[in-house]
Amino acid sequence: MQDLQGKTAFVTGGASGIGLGIAKALLGAGMNLTIADIRQDHLDEAVAELGGGERVLAIRLDVTDREAFAAAADRAEAKFGKIHLLCNNAGVAVVGPTDLATYADWDWVMGVNVGGTINGIVTILPRILAHGEGGHIVNTASMSALVPAAGTTIYSSGKAAVVSMMECMRPELEARGVICSAFCPGAVQSNIAEAGKTRPEELSATGYAEADKRRQSGDQFFHLYQTKEEVGQRVLRGIMNDELYILTHSEFLDGVRERGEATTAAVQTHLPESEEYKRTFAILFRNPAIADEIGRQNALRADQLSEISAA
Repeated sequence: MQDLQGKTAFVTGGASGIGLGIAKALLGAGMNLTIADIRQDHLDEAVAELGGGERVLAIRLDVTDREAFAAAADRAEAKFGKIHLLCNNAGVAVVGPTDLATYADWDWVMGVNVGGTINGIVTILPRILAHGEGGHIVNTASMSALVPAAGTTIYSSGKAAVVSMMECMRPELEARGVICSAFCPGAVQSNIAEAGKTRPEELSATGYAEADKRRQSGDQFFHLYQTKEEVGQRVLRGIMNDELYILTHSEFLDGVRERGEATTAAVQTHLPESEEYKRTFAILFRNPAIADEIGRQNALRADQLSEISAA
């Protein structure tokens, strides 16, 4: 999706952190912008920081509320017309030993990170397809989806799910004019550690109270993290390039490579293949969108190296 000028983006969790960084980049690219967020104070601050005037619509939204999501999309269309870009960015997290997790911990994180993403797709994808002008969906996942670490079971499981959504939807929707991308950032300067402040009372029973306290005091590491502006520009480039995987940090190369090598090594190549099975169910054995992404990323890398050499 290269022509962004005058089109409309809908960004959940758009009032702070990664979402605000994405919003700033999209606004700078000429888009009209709807930012939806559960915190009114963050929305007020974001509107002031964005300075977009009538090109920005701020809506308080709990992404787990399906009726409210539909009403927010209606408001965006009433103000700007058609929605072209959906960024499912709203997210929360708990971390710690899996055996400490309660049902409420699972339900809260999955409800927002997976359920909220589902609600965005079910609400807005039909609207994009209906106007026929093409569009783009970006799911904010995490490098934890690709290089999962001990102590992040709930968070990483949910983020892996939203990556898979994009991998499945990309070959299904690209021919219909809708590009799907999985955004997998590493550490970013955000306030996700404060997400517990908006945790519903009915889901408040947590096994991670002490871990949450430690996370909220972890801003001494912010100098190691990318800024919201850096990741916002990275998402913008990913959208412009139609990338399936939008990654941010080079430090994860070994982990990504090892996962690929481990799964490749686990394939039972000593067993005979059934050609009939492969022909009958060919769609199961290879995702063309992933194969295409190899060529796309190699071309982008060649362009980067050429620019560096020219400089």
